[in-house]
Amino acid sequence: MIKITAVYISIACLFPVFISCNNNVHFTSPPGYDLNHPSAVYLSSELSEISGIIYYPKDTGVFAISDASGLLYKIFPDKKAVIQKWKFGPNHDYEDLQLIDSTFYILSSSGDIVSVKFSKNAPMQVNDYKMHDKEKNEFETLYFDSALNKLILVCKDCKEDKKNIVSTRVFDATTGAYSTGPYTINVNEIDKKANIKEMKFKPSAAAINPLTHELFILSSVNKLLVITDKHGNARNVYALRPSIYKQAEGLAFTPEGDLLISNESAKEGDANLLVIKYKNR
Repeated sequence: MIKITAVYISIACLFPVFISCNNNVHFTSPPGYDLNHPSAVYLSSELSEISGIIYYPKDTGVFAISDASGLLYKIFPDKKAVIQKWKFGPNHDYEDLQLIDSTFYILSSSGDIVSVKFSKNAPMQVNDYKMHDKEKNEFETLYFDSALNKLILVCKDCKEDKKNIVSTRVFDATTGAYSTGPYTINVNEIDKKANIKEMKFKPSAAAINPLTHELFILSSVNKLLVITDKHGNARNVYALRPSIYKQAEGLAFTPEGDLLISNESAKEGDANLLVIKYKNR
């Protein structure tokens, strides 16, 4: 389990895109979690645009990427965010990452994926996989479905999406091929549960909870955490306090179920890594 010194964040109300500061908004939390009282590790200015994160259970480190640089970082939260880093590519708009065995898969906003493999007795191996259908498509979300043994890309804004539909893509790491995703997300279901009318849902990160096997989808723009089944069917929707989740772009789990969320600086203070401990109720 990840160990850090807790630093609690102010919960003063700000002004998110879809959630107003009134008595009709209830900042509740999923069972076992307290979204309103995370602990925080504040990061250096080098990670002011931190986006994707992945937890590394072998040494309780966290790997991360930045929205604007071709660097892979390793953060040690219990050592006051000591950083290691590796250059894997040119500066670019990188949004999310996953780790399968010893290979990292790093997603750019266009849908292209870079694989980075580390070996003990060989130099770092880097490969590029291009998504050919890029017109008016934007992605920020990449997660691994172990049941399918595939990486899933969730659209932030894709050309075939209508106001009430968010589509997905599949990336097969064994063949390097893209295909149509296994499901679409019905935004009307999210609207009803969040009591929001005609929302444009824009996912920014996702991961499968190792304990409940539900899909947790984070939306920085909408200030929401949406929980679905593995087919994208909404089960619960939680409003996020904008003073805590100012620009939440990354999401990951520890094997024990602790929830990690990364926040860009948003030009307001330091970027941070939030830790929401799982407490079995």
